Amino acid sequence: MPDSKTLYTAHVHVTGGREGAARSSDGHLDVKLSTPGTSGAGTNPEQLFAAGWSACFEGAMAIAAKAKGVTLPEALAIDAWVELRHSNDGYTLAARLDVHVPGLDPDLARQIIEAAHRTCPYSKAVKGNIDTVVALA
Repeated sequence: MPDSKTLYTAHVHVTGGREGAARSSDGHLDVKLSTPGTSGAGTNPEQLFAAGWSACFEGAMAIAAKAKGVTLPEALAIDAWVELRHSNDGYTLAARLDVHVPGLDPDLARQIIEAAHRTCPYSKAVKGNIDTVVALA
């Protein structure tokens, strides 16, 4: 996009795939990786994606709430599920975010969630590419 400006670039070096390790260039991320569903000592790409999307989504919610003049509760939380699926077409992902916004009017919470889902970069990335559900819990 000619009018876009890069705000941040993450650089992560991975070796060994799902049974390897991932380390960011700044050293803040340094994790062992394991295949999902095994007894390996590391995390997996699905867990990392769930954490990343949830954190980003919460940030998008804060921007949406501020635009409405609303303060989000400190107890705001997101439960994320990322499924690794397999079918005749190969491997795919599916994801669900259950957003907990205690103390906020449910209709207002849904409006903020919908706005966040339209603006969150992760939500934009998955839109139309994987099965997703984002809901008020």
